[in-house]
Amino acid sequence: MNGETRLLAPLVPTRGYFPDFLTPAEGLLGMDEALAALRETPAARLHDELSRLAPAAGRPLPAWIRDMADGETRALGRLAGILRRYYEAAVAPYWPRVQGRIEADRAARGRALLDGGADRLLASLPPMMRWRPPVLEADYPVERELHLGGRGLLLLPSYFCRRTPVTFYNPDLTPVLVYPVEHQVPRLTPTVPPDRSLGRLVGQTRSAILHGIGVGCTTSELARRVDVSLASASQHATVLRDAGLLFTLRQGNAVLHTLTPLGAALLRGARATEQAAGGPAPGGTAAVEA
Repeated sequence: MNGETRLLAPLVPTRGYFPDFLTPAEGLLGMDEALAALRETPAARLHDELSRLAPAAGRPLPAWIRDMADGETRALGRLAGILRRYYEAAVAPYWPRVQGRIEADRAARGRALLDGGADRLLASLPPMMRWRPPVLEADYPVERELHLGGRGLLLLPSYFCRRTPVTFYNPDLTPVLVYPVEHQVPRLTPTVPPDRSLGRLVGQTRSAILHGIGVGCTTSELARRVDVSLASASQHATVLRDAGLLFTLRQGNAVLHTLTPLGAALLRGARATEQAAGGPAPGGTAAVEA
């Protein structure tokens, strides 16, 4: 990567304070929207948030960050450009698999919500968070309390968040808790077309497995939906997982299977082909967000 990405280090220390404007709400819509929002950050907010960095870091900030704190639009544009190039080099090649893990976590939380409401959802969060009604406790670098005041709480699973959750410094912003997804699978490698693995998918049973997974199910549920044995469902799920078409997340004594973006795209293509040929119309999908 270009050496200029090292310039980001003072803005995002390994622990402690970092500016809220670096994580705009528009980031939920995509990288383009996030960078557009970042470029529109008001000068007063930049000065307020960046002025806290130097005391937290214990050393003077680089000149270009001081310029940004003083409202220099060129410095803010430079930051947006660095972030764009860093994303393209370090994140974009891995994004489909990162997204697959995030969607698997969302499916697990949505399932907990449907099965037992908010209590079950909050109790299902990773072990660094503990639901003790009416308080959600979390491991955190510093002592802190966040009072919702009836505003609700947006839970965001993150592949890049490690060890402890994070939230905004400013308590007046929309309450958000970003927490780590579980990392119990091999490290990521860049996404490549799995030609040989996809060749193993020929057959009605694995097609039925893909359709049967829907928005997420356990191996036992999958076996019932497809009308195969538990061992057969597990074997087919393994092949599909190796091909990059589904992701598996352990939930207690069971495992939850969800489609990866590649698996969902393959399924959409198959349904579109059926519809064009006069076959069954595509079924609906459902998603639950906490």
